[in-house]
Amino acid sequence: MLSKLITRSTLDDLAGGAAFLRGEEYFSVGAVGRLRAIDDKITAKVEGAETYQVELWEDNGELAYDCTCPRAADGYFCKHCVAVGLAWLADRVSDEDPKAKPGKSKSKAKRRDPWRDIKDFLDTQSPETLIEFLLDVAQRDDRLYQSLLLKAERVVGGGNVVQAFRRAIDEASSIHGFIDWRDVGTFAGNIDQVVDSLAELLKPDTAAVLVELAEYAIERVEHALEQVDDSNGEIGGIVSRLGEMHLQACTMAMPDAAALAERLFRLETTLPFGVCSFDAATYRSALGKKGLQRYRELAEAEWRKIKPRSDDKGYDGHRFRIAHIMERLAEAGGDIDELVAIKSKDLSSSYRYLGIAETLAKAGRADDALEWAERGLKAFPDSPHNDLRDFLAAIYLKRNRKDEALQLTWVQFEERPGLETFKKLHDVAGKLGLWPAQRERALAQLADLAAREAAAISRWKPKPSLPNYSLRVSIALWEEDLDAAWTAAHQGICDRNLLVTLAGKLESARPEDAISLYRQVVPRIVDQTNNSAYYEGIQLIRKVGGLMKTLNQSRQFGDYLAELRVQFKPKRNFIKLVDDLARSTAAAK
Repeated sequence: MLSKLITRSTLDDLAGGAAFLRGEEYFSVGAVGRLRAIDDKITAKVEGAETYQVELWEDNGELAYDCTCPRAADGYFCKHCVAVGLAWLADRVSDEDPKAKPGKSKSKAKRRDPWRDIKDFLDTQSPETLIEFLLDVAQRDDRLYQSLLLKAERVVGGGNVVQAFRRAIDEASSIHGFIDWRDVGTFAGNIDQVVDSLAELLKPDTAAVLVELAEYAIERVEHALEQVDDSNGEIGGIVSRLGEMHLQACTMAMPDAAALAERLFRLETTLPFGVCSFDAATYRSALGKKGLQRYRELAEAEWRKIKPRSDDKGYDGHRFRIAHIMERLAEAGGDIDELVAIKSKDLSSSYRYLGIAETLAKAGRADDALEWAERGLKAFPDSPHNDLRDFLAAIYLKRNRKDEALQLTWVQFEERPGLETFKKLHDVAGKLGLWPAQRERALAQLADLAAREAAAISRWKPKPSLPNYSLRVSIALWEEDLDAAWTAAHQGICDRNLLVTLAGKLESARPEDAISLYRQVVPRIVDQTNNSAYYEGIQLIRKVGGLMKTLNQSRQFGDYLAELRVQFKPKRNFIKLVDDLARSTAAAK
């Protein structure tokens, strides 16, 4: 599959001319190392300003990619990915045609599998030689050393296995100072290796030991997370895996139910992040009737300490956790009145009332749900949550209380005019058969608002400005009225992203109008003066070139590129991209 996805042409298309050329330079100077191809995945290292790790693989028929460089982090197919793709292509070129360029060879010669070669070699070695190989590698690889040490402790060590694992967990989870996202990989790898070893204990005769060790590891890693930037969720994923192992081990070992309940309750209420769920519902099978009862006793004892509140005094983590535990217990028991009583202990916002109303509605108690929702609206008349208003509007529609439903929706639109509130108006007024008149009213208000904001003068806006018609354009696009969108876009200021969207919709039927919009947007993008903006601008210029080609205006496109060179001459990085585009366009003729 990769042979169909990776060609010089596809690499060029994915990266763009400039990045492809840079990647070709990296490949030509031998910057690619440790190239590995296993199944449909390629991995390699590329030596640049730093050492970058690159992966290429097939995903649903497309070439997926990842690199540790900042450019790839922004979602771009970077020069390092290009270099690895070219190196892989070169590796596939037949030895019979050494002059062939990467990706050009048509040879069907089967490439040797390096892993198969290594396996075949190892099959010929004596046990003593293999042991020497492994010990030699273990001296240079801490992860392998720890893995072998834990295996040895369990099989031939004769020592305290729990103590050995605890020591390994301590070493893997110990940190000195804050770990940022760039360095989290090594920390995660050390923990992951210990978890791999722990997974080997998920057997009937060692499950009880795993229960204890998994709890210890989860606590250690959760507390370590307080000093780790786990933006990519790598450590969180490892903790989740530990939680799954712990649940399986508890089900397998069936430890003392009451003691397990006490430990689970402590973990659920004290861990700083709560990555894993230790509530009674999750562990119902392992807890049994006795354990569930003990868990409830502990929860109710803490719940009695929680006082009702009607004012939002900020987030209270302990309160939230105990309330969550109590709610889950009530849900498990199917007691709606108990669940409402628990939720009603915190009526600090209209959203809390909504939660109760939704619970009652789900239970089929529509009248009670309406009462709680209206209580929430009355309790917070100046700041009700819009979801509460939507909930009430839906009920009012069902009960033929038309004016109240429409009024609740209009209030939202007037408070925050926007596409989403316009859609709500469309939905409610449409169901009432009133949309045409309500639409005109809404559009008139938006036009008046745009005019007033344009005429307003302040310290930061000393002169009147053109009206901003961005919202009107977004509404027209949603309504699929391209004529109205085009008109509004030319009546005043408009967000550039909306102009690009409009241009894209005009490409097939009105290519000249699409070209006009793209050309209008390009200078606004390039004037940001950063490489990301330059690449974004080039993509739009490519679109202009494609459209002009369909209109037989290739010469005019060349004139347009010449104009850009003059207009943005000081922006050297952008001009390089323009020149690359000009060369690729000329080569394609």
